[in-house]
Amino acid sequence: MDIIATTCRGKVRGRVRGGVATFLAIPYAAAPFGVHRFRAPAPVEPWEGVRDALEYGPIAPQRPYRPPLDQLIPEVDIAGEDCLHLNIWTPDTGGDAGGAPLPVIVWIHGGSLRNGSAAMPLYDGRAFARDGVVLVSINYRLGVEGFGVFPDAPDNRGLLDQIAALTWVKENIAAFGGDPARVTVCGESAGAVSIAALMTSPRAAGLFHRAILQSGPPQTVTRGQGSKTVRAMAKELRVPATAEEFAAVDRERLLDVQDAVVGRADPISGGPGFHIVVDDDVVPADPPLPSVDLLLGCNREEYRLWFVPGGAVDRTSRLTLRLALLKFRIPGRVARLYRASRRGAKPGVILGEMATDLLLRGPLNRLADSRPARTFLYEFAWRSPILGLGACHALEIGFVFDNLRHGESLTGPDAPQPLADAMHRAWVDFATSGDPGWSAWDARRPVMVFDHPGTGTVLAPRQEELRAWL
Repeated sequence: MDIIATTCRGKVRGRVRGGVATFLAIPYAAAPFGVHRFRAPAPVEPWEGVRDALEYGPIAPQRPYRPPLDQLIPEVDIAGEDCLHLNIWTPDTGGDAGGAPLPVIVWIHGGSLRNGSAAMPLYDGRAFARDGVVLVSINYRLGVEGFGVFPDAPDNRGLLDQIAALTWVKENIAAFGGDPARVTVCGESAGAVSIAALMTSPRAAGLFHRAILQSGPPQTVTRGQGSKTVRAMAKELRVPATAEEFAAVDRERLLDVQDAVVGRADPISGGPGFHIVVDDDVVPADPPLPSVDLLLGCNREEYRLWFVPGGAVDRTSRLTLRLALLKFRIPGRVARLYRASRRGAKPGVILGEMATDLLLRGPLNRLADSRPARTFLYEFAWRSPILGLGACHALEIGFVFDNLRHGESLTGPDAPQPLADAMHRAWVDFATSGDPGWSAWDARRPVMVFDHPGTGTVLAPRQEELRAWL
């Protein structure tokens, strides 16, 4: 059955199935091509009649992950220019609009700011709508189009896209049963890094009221640091490092060079990439402490997504480990502590565990310590049997969305449904009331550990190792 909703720009047609109304690819900004390329998002033109919102729309220009990640994180490829759009899943009221407005979750996908889209089947929001939450997933510009730093273009264009999408939600979500005064932003990896920036951005003030950071800490760089990738691409392209010159390059050629420059980089091993930069407009240099309620955490073995499938965990030698300690300026006493608690572990495992704590677990704990508002910490600990991935990066997403069927490339076919029930319920409860079901962060340092069997709260887990970094 079809259903019509009215937005500020025109009417859209969605579809109802199993008590959930779905609206796909509703534009929140003009297509970022032609005169709008490398510019801040522009308003979408109003339309006459009813616009179909029945199929996923185009994704932001990108190249797929390189093997073997392309098999573990399968992506969709939908060509087209209207990539700045969003999808909505909301309970079908059967024509009764008199009910109380529902809490809203806006999902911001990850992908190192160069991959991903809201069209990935894993991000289907049907389970959230089933449980009384309006789920919105958004696209935003990626790679050099969204986060390349140029002297003649606005910085953080992808972040500006996210702000435009959140503004759209504030202005329109009531037409879909959502409460614009109860919006939770939720993201994983680069999506969580984006939200951390949004929490301090004057441009995003008042657009959301709670936030969930999955495996992504606050992370910004200076404009000088952020421009390195553009300069490297310009050298390969043999053009000046300006937006005007990059816009004149064939898009396929631009994507090929982008992939050549940043394709092998990852959050753990490092390398050239794209970043959110401090620009004193969207992202302030001296950000205020955000006051929204916050749920945050990471997976116990984040590093294994990058270290295991390609064999790095086995190739890392003692010499490689020593060189990495020097590169990241890790004190010898820290390395000895990690070795002592992991007797017989391979050097690659020791390096990965330290990298996870240095880049994720430690910063997230420090963020919790610094906040005046309520904060809740979690750790995802269930270990996937696929390729020895363990509790790796991105593994928790299928559990959060209660969508294990579309997460099998990481979880395998026998992932525990009770764990999905528990984790999904915590996210629903946090979006609804601000309480996910365990104690807020305090001097005891409570962490909800999601595992199967054995989900429960642990006080100050691995505190000795985390303190060693201070």
